Amino acid sequence: MLCFLYFGVSTAVLKVISNITNYHKTRIAPTPSGFLHLGNVLSFAISAGLAQKTGAKILLRIDDLDQLRVNDEYLQDIFDTLNFLQIPWDEGPRDIKEFKDKYSQLHRMPLYNVAFKQLYDAGLVFACTCSRKQMREEGLVNSCTCFEHNQPLTAQNVNWRLLTTGDDVAVKNYDGHIIRAALPASMHNFIIKKKDGFPSYQLASLIDDVFYEIDLVVRGDDLWPSTLAQHELALALKQSAFHHIGFFHHPLLMEQSGQKLSKSAGATSVRYLRQHGHTAADIYTLTARMLGINQHTENWQQLAAIAFRL
Repeated sequence: MLCFLYFGVSTAVLKVISNITNYHKTRIAPTPSGFLHLGNVLSFAISAGLAQKTGAKILLRIDDLDQLRVNDEYLQDIFDTLNFLQIPWDEGPRDIKEFKDKYSQLHRMPLYNVAFKQLYDAGLVFACTCSRKQMREEGLVNSCTCFEHNQPLTAQNVNWRLLTTGDDVAVKNYDGHIIRAALPASMHNFIIKKKDGFPSYQLASLIDDVFYEIDLVVRGDDLWPSTLAQHELALALKQSAFHHIGFFHHPLLMEQSGQKLSKSAGATSVRYLRQHGHTAADIYTLTARMLGINQHTENWQQLAAIAFRL
């Protein structure tokens, strides 16, 4: 018998989904920086449920650009978790070797470099030497004054920041409605190239979604600022295909402290539960309970139905 504490979601309930258009392809995009947790289970189930409802294929896209945190144990956990929970995917790697040989983001560095050059040539980026610690201490990201210093973009150990406009961007919701909003202050002049030469999440995710012809993105509420940032970046890169993507932002599972579940914070992992004899149904049932639904949940279809209130 499972004995766990109850947690809440970041918003009251998920709205009922209706009148959705058909989509071509969505993606599941975990990062191999820790063992997957129940928040990932919810996101995967919603992704699979929306794919089933809209006729979309599912791509498994593993985001591995944070090379300092990636290891084979975390990579294997992604495949083990998806297979254990019987969550399907139609495109993408089936094991670590195939991932490294064909699907790692490292293979798409030439695409990211083209985007860097395009922004450089258009004069839309500036060099920044601020550290994360410095930015935390100063508060808002837009307190950075590096633009005024006009440092060379070719210097060593500099981030590249996008010159953001502050204008509203238009985001297509999963049901076809358009939402207009501006970047929050914390995302002004966000980083697109890191000091190590790798792209930031914002640029890499955008380029990958366009490359794989994704037209439906499922992500947590916490990534709404990233959605806005990526739309502004798409405008700068003239990536019109990105603006046709439908977005579904789902509530997060929360710890009692009010913090979202986190791999780095040591949240209960699917791996731990699996190794201690819990079944896939146990894990789905626990995830449903964390949504406030106290009923046996056998599979991802039932969890998605609970989340969608079908």
